[in-house]
Amino acid sequence: MRQVRTIRSYWTRVGLGLLILVLGTGIAATPQAQTRRQSPVAGDRPPPPPGTFRSGVTLVRTDVIVRDADGVFVANLTPADFRIEEDGVAQEVASLVLVHGGRVFNQLAPRPAVQEGIILPTTRARNEVAGRIFIFFVDAMHLEPQSTPRVRHFIKDVADILVHDGDLVGLISNDSAGTAIDLTYDRELVKASVDGIVGTGLTPRELIHDVQDGREGPEELRWRAHRAFFTVNTLLENLEAVQDRRKVLLYVSTGYDLNPFELQRFRRSNRADRFLRERPLDLAVDDSELAGRLAPFDRIQRQGVVFSDGELIGEMAELADAANRTNTTFYTLDPRGLVSSPDIDYDVPLEAWREYQLAARSSLRTLAELTGGISIVNTNNFEGMLRQIDAETSDYYVLGYYTSNPDPTHRRRALDVTVARGGVSVQSRTSYTLSPAASAGAAGGR
Repeated sequence: MRQVRTIRSYWTRVGLGLLILVLGTGIAATPQAQTRRQSPVAGDRPPPPPGTFRSGVTLVRTDVIVRDADGVFVANLTPADFRIEEDGVAQEVASLVLVHGGRVFNQLAPRPAVQEGIILPTTRARNEVAGRIFIFFVDAMHLEPQSTPRVRHFIKDVADILVHDGDLVGLISNDSAGTAIDLTYDRELVKASVDGIVGTGLTPRELIHDVQDGREGPEELRWRAHRAFFTVNTLLENLEAVQDRRKVLLYVSTGYDLNPFELQRFRRSNRADRFLRERPLDLAVDDSELAGRLAPFDRIQRQGVVFSDGELIGEMAELADAANRTNTTFYTLDPRGLVSSPDIDYDVPLEAWREYQLAARSSLRTLAELTGGISIVNTNNFEGMLRQIDAETSDYYVLGYYTSNPDPTHRRRALDVTVARGGVSVQSRTSYTLSPAASAGAAGGR
C-alpha cells in the first residue's frame, strides 16, 4: 500500500484560545468563592467538590438567507418576522444577528441559558469582529499529481474572488507536508502557502493495477477517505466555539468512490482466470458477460461494493451532522472543471470511467447539499458560481432558538424556517443533530 504521511491537525498546534481571541468570542472566568475557614470537627465530611454548571437547554443557531422575487437580499426583517419549527413544534426566536454588506448588526441578543448556581454577568461585546470565516480544505489525497499546477491556480482565484477585507481566511491540507495556515486577515499569506501543496491522489491506472483489494474494495481508498473526513471533523469540532458568524468550508477535492473500476480490477485477479481460460481465443470479453458468468462465490465477493457504498454514505452523513451542529456550510469545489473523457494513458473503458466520475461527483454534491451549500463540479463556469457563493455568504441572518425538546436521545431534529412576508424565498438548513458525546453525557446524567 502506498504510504502517505498523515498530517497533524493544525488546530491542535495553533490552540483554540488564539482562534477565540481573534474572533472576539468572550469566555468569562468564574471567580473563586471565598469561604470561611472553620475548625475541624471529628466526623465532619470533607467539603463537596465545586458544582458543575450545566445549561438546561440548548441554543441552536442556523444561517438564513431571505431574498425577494428579484433575488435581492431582504435586510429589514425583525425577530417577529421569523417562524421556526423543530420537528413541527414552533420555537421562540432567542437571538438574531444580521450581516449585510460586511457589517454585523445584533438584532436580538440571546437570553442567558438556564443555569444552577452562580450566574455570571454577560460578556461585553467586542467591536472588531469578522464578518465571514473562510477555511480551505485541500484534499490532496484525492487530487492527482499532474493536476497540481491547476489546483494551485484555482485556489488562488477562489481566494481573490471570495475573500474580502475584514474576512478571516485559513487553509489546511492533507498533503505530505501538512500545509496549514492559521486564520488570518491576509489572504496573500494563504495564497503563498498553496505553492507548497502537491496532489498525491491515485490515477485510474494505479487504481486498477497497483492498489491491493480487500473484502470491501481497495483498502487504501477507504483509508484515504477516512483520513480526509477525520481531518475535517476535527476542524469542525474546534469551530463549534465560534458563534454568530458565517462559517464557510471550501472543500477542494475530486470526490470519493471506495470501489472504483471493480470489473477491471477483477480481470487482473486470480479469480478471473477460470472464466478467461474458457475463452482463450476471445480476448475482448465483455465486462457485462464477465460479471454474469462469475462463480457464485465470486458474485458474493462482488457484493463488497454494497458495503463500501454504505460505509461512504455513513461517514459523509456523520460529517454533515458535525457541520450542521457547528453551523458551517460546505461549498465543494472540483478544480478540474469540465471532464468529459479519460486521458489516453489511463487505458480504462469509457463506461467504467463515467461511472467512476459520477460516483465521485455525487459524493461532493451530497456533502454540499446536506450542509446548505452548493457544489462546483464538472463545469468551467467557476467565476459565475463563485460570485453566487460570495452573494450567499455576504448577506444573511443568524437565527438562534432554545430547543424545547430536552430529550438527549432524540439526536436528529428537523428544522423549518419561514418568514411572515409574501413574495420572498428562504434558504436555511433543514436539520441538525446532537453530538453522540452530548447525547450520551446528558442521558447518563439523568
